[in-house]
Amino acid sequence: MTAKTPDVWLPFPAEEVEGLPDCFRYRRWDGEDDFPADPADCTFYVTPYMKSPEVTLRPLAGMPDIEVVQTLTAGVDHVLGGLDRLPAGVRLCNARGVHEASTAELALTLVLASLRGIPRMVRGQDREQWLGGFYSALADKSVLIVGYGSVGAAVEDRLAAFECARIMRVARSARTTARGPVHALHDLPRLLPEADVVILCTPLTGATRGLAGRDFLAAMADGALLVNVARGPVVDTGALLAELESGRLSAALDVTDPEPLPAGHPLWHAPHVLITPHVGGSSSAFEPRAKRLVARQLGRFAAGEPLENTVLITS
Repeated sequence: MTAKTPDVWLPFPAEEVEGLPDCFRYRRWDGEDDFPADPADCTFYVTPYMKSPEVTLRPLAGMPDIEVVQTLTAGVDHVLGGLDRLPAGVRLCNARGVHEASTAELALTLVLASLRGIPRMVRGQDREQWLGGFYSALADKSVLIVGYGSVGAAVEDRLAAFECARIMRVARSARTTARGPVHALHDLPRLLPEADVVILCTPLTGATRGLAGRDFLAAMADGALLVNVARGPVVDTGALLAELESGRLSAALDVTDPEPLPAGHPLWHAPHVLITPHVGGSSSAFEPRAKRLVARQLGRFAAGEPLENTVLITS
């Protein structure tokens, strides 16, 4: 009897991905109501991008032979709730290396736009107002990057050209890099008052949920800017609203809690805040990097080699 060719589910057409091994049968599924084939035949599932957890997790219960779940996001919090449906030994891999360039670009965009008053100027243009004046520069500012993984490092790459006075780095645990020390999370109370700009790049975990809460925000210097390109729940929205409404802090948020931000939410019209709709990774840089990662992963899988970016293995 001829062995059955295993299925791989992709969120984009297989013919658009160079270098895919020919030992699989490729099925395109990007979250549509109808599945492209029987999920029971799927062995490698590349999840749809920027779909709800309900959509992403829906096929998993019918995938008894699944061996790999590959997300196209750096964070995996949206799929963790479905892992109890999987057999033991399934590898969950994230998309480290796909979003760094795009997210770091947006982080710098949010910093520069906020400091230089671009939102105010755009509103002035709508009213035909010439809003000259004196605005802040990024030059000579101290910047604190909270979450010094691949995204945080990519942010620092782009900060290098802006003549910052100081760049400080914080991660889960302390270490030394070629650029300088990375401090542990417990050093935040000491570092926050020294920063003019705080950029959140950390993944959402039990330790980082609500990290930027009342005490964190209170420790920030008067007039400082908080930038969130991480996940919305890393910031306590109520505590941030209080600081914004007092005028003590400003913020630039690519992610919010709740998200999408509903109509009528007070954050929409809070003073001193710039909001973008979770577009850090959603740029022209995403697709080519995502397809290259998928091709590499499937090549490794076909050859029986270790996969990149394995976050956990189910038990």
